[in-house]
Amino acid sequence: QNPDRNTEPSSPNQSSPLPQKMRPLDETETTVVFEKIYKFVGNNLKNIVENPSHEGPDPESGRYCFRLQKNKVYYVSESLVKRATNISRKNLVSLGTCIGKYTHVGSFHLNIMSLNLLAANAKHKVWLKPTAEMSFLYGNHVLKGGLGRITDSIVPGDGVVVFSMTDVPLGFGIAAKSTQDCRKLDPNGIVVLHQADIGEYLRDEDEL
Repeated sequence: QNPDRNTEPSSPNQSSPLPQKMRPLDETETTVVFEKIYKFVGNNLKNIVENPSHEGPDPESGRYCFRLQKNKVYYVSESLVKRATNISRKNLVSLGTCIGKYTHVGSFHLNIMSLNLLAANAKHKVWLKPTAEMSFLYGNHVLKGGLGRITDSIVPGDGVVVFSMTDVPLGFGIAAKSTQDCRKLDPNGIVVLHQADIGEYLRDEDEL
C-alpha cells in the first residue's frame, strides 16, 4: 500500500500543493494517465505496463513503473527507483523519462518525450510525405495533401502517431477525420490535429 496515499492530493490542482517527493501515482492519477496513453496504443498499454527492465545488478528482470514528482509523470525502471533512494529529495531533478505533466487545473498532457513509448506501441498511425514533414515539425496540423499512408479503422478523436515515410517517429496528435473520410477529403483538409512533434526539442528546449 502506498504510504503517501492518505497524505498527498489525488491529483495536482490549484487548491492543493504539488507534492515535492517522487512517489507512485494513486488510483485516480493512474487512471487519468492510462486513459491518455490508451487513446494512442489501445490494448498495447499492457506491453508498456508489463515491459521488463534489465537495468541494474539484479539477475531478475524488473519492470517499469510510473512516478510523480511535482507535476510531472515519469516512466522509469523499478531498479532505478530503488537506486535513487540514496539521492536526497532536493537533489533529485529527474528520473527515467518524463512522459507528461499535469496542468495547474489538474488535466494530464503527454509531452514529446513520450513519443518513443507511443510509437513502439501505436495502434493508429499516419505517414507523411517528405514535403509535409517540415510543416508538421513547426507545429502545424497534418493536411490531406501531406498524407502518405494511414492505418485502417481510425475514427475522429483517436490518438495518432505521426511517422515519416521511412518510419521515423515525428510526433503525435488527434485524428480529425476517419480513415474512410480521409480518402475523399480536400487536400487542405485537416487529417490530424497536432499535439507534439520532435521540433519541440529545439523550439522549446528550455521548457523541456
